[in-house]
Amino acid sequence: MVKKIYIKSVRKLIQNKNEIENKLHVKILIKGTNVSISGKAIDEHFTERIILALDYKFLIEDALLLKDESYNFKILHIKAHTHRHDLKVIKGRIIGTKGKTLGTLRELTGCEVALKENEVAIIGPVERIHEAEEAIISLIKGSKQGNVYAHLESLNRSRKIRRE
Repeated sequence: MVKKIYIKSVRKLIQNKNEIENKLHVKILIKGTNVSISGKAIDEHFTERIILALDYKFLIEDALLLKDESYNFKILHIKAHTHRHDLKVIKGRIIGTKGKTLGTLRELTGCEVALKENEVAIIGPVERIHEAEEAIISLIKGSKQGNVYAHLESLNRSRKIRRE
């Protein structure tokens, strides 16, 4: 079976094509911005997720986490969560000064986050990705970073207490 997908930027895929093919046992054919994947259906599925993650500028190490079904890939459309038109300001709130907000979200959720145009992409463990999604939506809707961090820290504390 052959799966076909469209991506905007093939540069990162070209750089990592051999590694992806070897690790997922698929064949990738690139024609312009159209990509064909051939292999077993399950391998094609995981390869598609990895290629889409690379299109969002994730590092190959992070994208390859998606070959494990305990990791998920989620895309949030900023416009779906706000009526504001100043999307640069909203993206700035998600990134933070010198990337501090993104770094703190990574630390508190265990998820990787990347922005592209008017979308936010998240890679993370299935059980934690919802927390990252909620935190980002809260930031988009105007919540203060400190309040979002406090909520995530309380979730982490309650998770830790349940484990003990």
